[in-house]
Amino acid sequence: MPETSDQRALAVSLSARADEDLAQLFLDRDVSPSATWRDTFDAADALLDPSSISRALPPLTRIEAEALVSAVSTGSPVPAEVRAALVARALVRDDGVAYAAVAAIVGERFPDGIPDAEPSRPDRAAASDAAAEAAFTNAAALADVLLLTLDAPLGRIGSGSLGAAERRRLVDAGAVETPEEADLLVGIAASVGLLGSTGRAWLVTPAGKAWLRLPTLDRWQETAKTLRDVLPRAYRTAEGGWIPSASWPDALPFDPSGAERAALWRERFSAWGLIDAADQTPPWSSGLAAGDEVDVSALRDLLPPEVDRVYLQNDLTAIAPGPLAPHLDVRLRSMATRESRAQASSYRFSAATIGAAITGGETAESLRDFLTDLSLTGLPQPLAYVIERTSAQHGRVRVSSDPETRLTRVTTTDPTLLQAMEVDQSLRSVALSRADDALESHVAADVVFWALTDAHYPAVAVDESGAPRTLERARLAADTPSTDPLETYAPLIGRVRAGGEDSDAAWLERELDQAVRARAVIDVTVRLPDGSTRVFRLEATGLGGGRLRGRDRGADVERTLPLSHIDGIAPVE
Repeated sequence: MPETSDQRALAVSLSARADEDLAQLFLDRDVSPSATWRDTFDAADALLDPSSISRALPPLTRIEAEALVSAVSTGSPVPAEVRAALVARALVRDDGVAYAAVAAIVGERFPDGIPDAEPSRPDRAAASDAAAEAAFTNAAALADVLLLTLDAPLGRIGSGSLGAAERRRLVDAGAVETPEEADLLVGIAASVGLLGSTGRAWLVTPAGKAWLRLPTLDRWQETAKTLRDVLPRAYRTAEGGWIPSASWPDALPFDPSGAERAALWRERFSAWGLIDAADQTPPWSSGLAAGDEVDVSALRDLLPPEVDRVYLQNDLTAIAPGPLAPHLDVRLRSMATRESRAQASSYRFSAATIGAAITGGETAESLRDFLTDLSLTGLPQPLAYVIERTSAQHGRVRVSSDPETRLTRVTTTDPTLLQAMEVDQSLRSVALSRADDALESHVAADVVFWALTDAHYPAVAVDESGAPRTLERARLAADTPSTDPLETYAPLIGRVRAGGEDSDAAWLERELDQAVRARAVIDVTVRLPDGSTRVFRLEATGLGGGRLRGRDRGADVERTLPLSHIDGIAPVE
């Protein structure tokens, strides 16, 4: 139980705060929005609980932590420059003196003060070329990860990390070289909002889908700025940049996992080319490190130039003589399988990939036009033939929804194809059954369409009028719910404020309740009808109905005193 003077001081402080400040405090202290607090005294009691304080200390920056430890060891207030931050987190009183419960935990954690930080690494020449290569390579790899996630969500295990099967999928697809790289890139994507979680899987967000269409430098710049903005505040400067990365392991003295957290963020920044192997800041990220805008001109000179043309060959392959512009790469990969990723990438066309492109909304004409404009060698006859043949066959199976029966209907003019679909075991999940010259299913039309497509049937989805309609298969992450602390904690703040309208009376009743529970002996100051006061020394025995009951130690009688006449109490030592 925190000391009553501290509890009341914090309750008064909480009552004086704006709702926005209370909401931010509750968020910082990881308070449950469903907490059953009745007033500010309940809130103060909970915030001064040792377990709550222990959770509040790890996020403190080194400057805040050193100031708090020094103040505790000397018994003096914390300096003015950090006082507001520590008051806001309910760790010190408004006058800067640490609450007793906080001082006890801080003193136990650092009885001899916080050890000096490890000295920074000696300056070395910045490895700009390697950092630039890392920026380019990982921007391309992250795009591959997002494209694969659009095809199929990335599964998560209970801890929230990628499952082993998903790591293997990314490695086997050539998006990453190692499972550790998969974890790193997914972590970067999640931290900057390109991936969103459903709890059991990672999905590409709408922002991530838009990011895929950006030029490489824009991809890098947008992600770099967001990485800087989501960096833990212990690593940030007052100007909005970041402190030297060599200092990050010592930036969170109260956090037992501080070194591990620092290593994770240094790895992310290194992968994105924001710091180099010597923990130095390359020229292109110096603006971000200083809290300014990013300047990519220095990075542009070190990146390989992107190309906007490819060589289309008779063996149904395409060779890009350099890194293909992202918007062209994304579209080309919707109609061809990329076989290799390097400075010169190769892609392979097939009837299946062309069919998938047509399923996604392309037509024979749009495919010819795009590939003709993209090619340095014209449109080879074998590729043109595959496009024409696949386009002619595509759509022989039509999938629609009957507005009257609400059943999905699958029709085709080819009886052999109809019979094949009827007995195809790979379509058991959609339960197709014969209905005259068609197949019907109780499963939704979109699900039936994708099942047929996966089984390599030339299916097309049509609307009620019979016109083809394009279906978007990729399932995107839902918009992130509101994270406004005031909205989250509004009900709790309302309850706390409603219970503290008469703070003096509430505090008196709380002190009397504690005295009764402890059967404590207290001096009770009572206001008499003539305006005078009298002190009764009572052993508190009961509280209820607006009255205090207790045994008068001096007269050895039971007394009942109305709470409305009690001006104050004091414990008897």
